[in-house]
Amino acid sequence: MKFEDLQLHPAILKALKDENYSEPTSIQAQAIPLVLERKDVLGSAQTGTGKTAAFAIPIIQHLINTTRHEKGRRQIKSLVVTPTRELAIQIGESFDAYGKYSNLQNTVIFGGVPQNPQVRQLQKGVDILVATPGRLLDLISQKHISLRDVKYFVLDEADRMLDMGFIHDINKLLKILPRQRQSLFFSATMPNKIVKLSQQILVNPKKVAVNPVSSTAETIQQQIYFTNKSDKKDLLLHILKNKDIEQVLLFSRTKHGADRIVRNLRNKKIESAAIHGEKSQNQRQKALLRFKKGEIRVLVATDIAARGIDIDKLRYVINYDIPNEPETYVHRIGRCGRAGEEGVALSLCEPEENAYVKSIEKLIKLKIDVAGNNPFPQTDKPMNDSEKKEFEAEKKRKRQEFFENRNKKRGNQNPGFRRKRR
Repeated sequence: MKFEDLQLHPAILKALKDENYSEPTSIQAQAIPLVLERKDVLGSAQTGTGKTAAFAIPIIQHLINTTRHEKGRRQIKSLVVTPTRELAIQIGESFDAYGKYSNLQNTVIFGGVPQNPQVRQLQKGVDILVATPGRLLDLISQKHISLRDVKYFVLDEADRMLDMGFIHDINKLLKILPRQRQSLFFSATMPNKIVKLSQQILVNPKKVAVNPVSSTAETIQQQIYFTNKSDKKDLLLHILKNKDIEQVLLFSRTKHGADRIVRNLRNKKIESAAIHGEKSQNQRQKALLRFKKGEIRVLVATDIAARGIDIDKLRYVINYDIPNEPETYVHRIGRCGRAGEEGVALSLCEPEENAYVKSIEKLIKLKIDVAGNNPFPQTDKPMNDSEKKEFEAEKKRKRQEFFENRNKKRGNQNPGFRRKRR
C-alpha cells in the first residue's frame, strides 16, 4: 500500500514526499482510513510504530476540508493530550512536518517553562493544540483556552498518563470537552484500568493493534550481564571501552541514580548527561539536542523522562537497572533498532534483580543471551526476607540521620532559622 492509496489531500502527500515517506506503517494503514471515516479509534501501539502520523495525518485532512472557508480568529479544533513535554514537542514537530503545506496552525504547551510565550501563541489563533494535562488545565482555568470548538480529541500514551497520576486531570478534561467529537485513544498496554478509561472517552470504537507490548523487535540483539551491585559502575566502564558503542541511551531507575551515573562517567572523561523530572525543560532539551548532534556519548534517562524520545538510528540501549515491570523493559529497548535498523540492548543485572529478568523472559517468550567477556560476574546472593527488612531499616535510619544532621547544620549556620519557622 502507498500513501496515495489512502486518498489523502495533495498538500499532505507533498509533505510526506518531503519526509521520504511512501508507504504507511501497519498502524497507519489500519488507523488512517478509520479516522477519515470519523470513527472513534482504540489503538494499541508502542512508541516507534508510526503512531503519531496515524492520527496526525487524518486530523490534518479533516481540518483542511473544514476550515478552508472560515474567517476570523482561529479556534482550537483538535486537541492532543500527552503525558510528557518531550512527547508533546515531538508530536508538535510531526504536525509541523505533515501539515506544512496546509496553512493550519498548531502549537504545543507544557509546564516547566514560563506560560506567557505559550499564551501569546494561543492568542494568535490555533487550529491544533498539543498539550500536557497540567498546563492545559491551568490555562483553561485562566480563560486563555476554550475547548468548545474541539472536534477531534486524541489521548496519547494513556497507560503512561495513568502511571504518572494524571487520571484526575483526564477526568476534569472530559467534563469540559464537547460531547459531539471524534476521539482517538492510544496506549501501549491495555490493562483493565485503561480499558475502563477508554470506555469513558470512546463511542463504538474501532480497534487497531500493532506490536503488542510482549514483543521485542527481531532486529534487536539482547544480552545480559549478571553482576554485583557494587561492580555495576566498573562493568559499565568496561562495556564503554568498546569504541563501536559510539552512543548509548542508558536507563536508570531513579533520578538520583541517573545523576550519580553521569558523575561517574564524567570523572572518567566520558561525555554524558542526565534527563529526568528534576531537570528543567531547557536542560532536558539541551541534553537531547546535544545527544542527537553526537556531542554526548551517553544519555542517562529515567523511564518517564525518556517517554517520547525519538532518536533516529540509535543502536545501543543499556539497562543499568533492570525494571521491575517487564513491559517497561520492552519500551526501553524499543528505543533502538527502529524502522528495521539493527539494535543492541545490554542489561546489567544485580542479584536482587534476577527475579525481574525471569519475568521479562516470560513476557517476551525469549531467553536473553548471557554476555561473554564479563570481568565482574555475579557472586553475591539475593537477600532473603529478613535480610531485606534489615537492609530497609538501616537505609531508613541512615536517611533520618542525614536529614537530622542537615537540619542541625542549617540551624547552626542561621541561629534565627527555627525562630522564624515558629
